[in-house]
Amino acid sequence: MEQFKLHPQLQKDCIELVDFPLCKLLLSNDSHYPWFILVPRIIDVSEIFQLSWQDQQQFLNESSLLSEILMQVFAGDKLNVAALGNMVPQLHIHHIVRFKSDDCWPEPVWGKQAALPYSDAELIQIKEKILPKI
Repeated sequence: MEQFKLHPQLQKDCIELVDFPLCKLLLSNDSHYPWFILVPRIIDVSEIFQLSWQDQQQFLNESSLLSEILMQVFAGDKLNVAALGNMVPQLHIHHIVRFKSDDCWPEPVWGKQAALPYSDAELIQIKEKILPKI
């Protein structure tokens, strides 16, 4: 039986934080934005509708919980939630906290500026903000 493996591009661009019952929670290694990604640990799935009904419900629960926590912790002006998959076919759903003061507002963040990796201290700080609430 084939086991779930995180897509190599997600491994390269993200930091693994924790596993929810269905999804792996990643942090995009771009400190410009609080940018988190949920990846259902289901093989050969590229679209939400391909998940079983039960997994769709579980995903919605996990996404809603993450969304609420992110907006409480970061007090953003808007939360962008998107499943694009144009570059990485493995189903993954972006949760990006946006601020009217961010460099790309109100445009999308993709391709606008090079990623700015977290420093070790910044990474510790963001984990301390998020992980206890999950």
